[in-house]
Amino acid sequence: MNDERMERLRKTAMALPLLPGVYIMHDKSDKVIYVGKAKQLKNRVSQYFGSQTNHSAKVRQMVAHVERFEYIVVGSEFEALVLECSLIKQYAPKYNILLKDDKGYHYIRVSPPPFSRIAVVKQKQEDGARYIGPYMSSYGIKQAVDEANKVFGLSTCTRVLQYGKKPLRTERPCLNHHLGQCCAPCTGRVTEAEYAERVAGAVDLLTHGSGAMIAKLQEEMMQAAENMEFEKAARLRDRIAAIRRIDSRQKVVMSRVTEQDVVAMVRASGRSCFEVFRVRGGALTDREEYIVDEIEGEAADRGEFLSRYYAGGREIPPQITVDGLPEDAEILEQYLSERAGRRVHIVCPQKGDQAKLVAMCRDNAAQYLADQLGMSGRETTALNELASLLGLSAPPQYIECYDISHTAGQDPVAGMIVYEHGKPLKSAYRRFAIRIAKGGDDPASMQEVLARRFAEYKEGADGFDRLPDLILLDGGEAQVQAVAEVFRQMAIEVPLFGLVKDGHHRTRAITAGGEELSVQSHRTAFTLVSSMQEEVHRYAIGYHRKTRSRKISTTLTAIEGVGETRAKALLKHFGSVKAVSGATEEELMTVKGMTKPTAAAIVRYFEEHPM
Repeated sequence: MNDERMERLRKTAMALPLLPGVYIMHDKSDKVIYVGKAKQLKNRVSQYFGSQTNHSAKVRQMVAHVERFEYIVVGSEFEALVLECSLIKQYAPKYNILLKDDKGYHYIRVSPPPFSRIAVVKQKQEDGARYIGPYMSSYGIKQAVDEANKVFGLSTCTRVLQYGKKPLRTERPCLNHHLGQCCAPCTGRVTEAEYAERVAGAVDLLTHGSGAMIAKLQEEMMQAAENMEFEKAARLRDRIAAIRRIDSRQKVVMSRVTEQDVVAMVRASGRSCFEVFRVRGGALTDREEYIVDEIEGEAADRGEFLSRYYAGGREIPPQITVDGLPEDAEILEQYLSERAGRRVHIVCPQKGDQAKLVAMCRDNAAQYLADQLGMSGRETTALNELASLLGLSAPPQYIECYDISHTAGQDPVAGMIVYEHGKPLKSAYRRFAIRIAKGGDDPASMQEVLARRFAEYKEGADGFDRLPDLILLDGGEAQVQAVAEVFRQMAIEVPLFGLVKDGHHRTRAITAGGEELSVQSHRTAFTLVSSMQEEVHRYAIGYHRKTRSRKISTTLTAIEGVGETRAKALLKHFGSVKAVSGATEEELMTVKGMTKPTAAAIVRYFEEHPM
């Protein structure tokens, strides 16, 4: 039945015109589940109902629920974008990127005296505290409260400052005091009145800003100096300097572009995280994160996010700086310019301060997504960087890496390691003894190993039943081409690349299709790939040594009178089986525990089985 449905939908899609328009997907209950735009309706819509192998899991899931679709032809790609935005707003389809603005308001809470604490909360309560706000920017107000607490040395730790009417006094202040960020009221070093004065100053800074606060403190400092209160004047001078340091940190101009939004995207485990930095007056004034399901490719998802984000009534700055151009960037620029009432530019910087700002935005997106998925930000960044370098549609969450090991062609073996979410998955490691390929022929050995691995996959064998997102081979183009032939014969579609080493056995580049991609300039991806190459080399050579040692031990124990203990003693004394084979009876007798009959047996054995 499903095949009949797909065939029906494919035939309908193939009959669509090659014109720009919008298509609307419906499920069995006739509910709209996806709205998309297309330059050519026939080409775009028919892709959904052809081969599913190149689609993301989210698209495959959406297609599985499509019962019918309708379309609207428009006059241009721009009209298609405008109509798409309007229909998404009207229907809120399940499989489109929908951004819920549930950030809410934030308040500054000043707890009741004595020894008040200042913090940011989401809700006001009837608890006797003073609430200041509301504020829309959670980032900005949290940053301001944090800095105000530090400047005025207010307590932010979890120590109880008062039991009943008696203040709690401890002998040792916490680390914040030693860092100069707390006046340590828990030790009794400040009175209630002195602490209340600090709290009042912090509230004044938060409500009136640094300019007014500095002017007020300067006046107080001059008055204290005139009154010969030099210690008080010095304290006020230090406080003014601290406030100015905060201002200098908050007003760092990343570039000459002082009014812009910076948007970066990272992907992992079928999810995408968009980070938005709002830069106003050259300062980072706010930031937002949104996690959405992957729908199409990076460019398409980026374009849909930007159109959804600014369709919600948000301020549109003159420049939107991105980590990768969205699909139909020029059309999107035109759409945003019309909404803003002025020219809006979408730019993707490649170097300089703007590129560094974009990288910082992307790193924050990676960390936020990693926190949600239980990964680390560094691993998420590395996988995204690797996907971008290799041109993959999504970050590879499950990577297999292979290496061949032998000694001058003798006893060849292979090792397979697995990294999942950027970390070694040792339970999935596998070892292979090379059975057919000649020792020393690494391309043929790789061919044999990968053919066996995917034969097991097709049979659903335990440990081989998962298709990797990426395969890396320790070797150059010869290994890649040899394995690519196996993939063609077995109809395996997995991205395949080789790892090329330099003269010091360190990762130098990644190769595929006769082209080498330098990885050393991509810091996090380089670290990940290098660690994988070192790990697979260690694993493969360890198996080779174990196999060779077992073979050598078996050779000696085949001699009458030589057991495991005596074989180990012989190898320890002579260093190798070859050296043992050339020893005389007298030389053999120098080995601890050796007997004359056994020495004679060893000499006879190697006379009959020369090495």
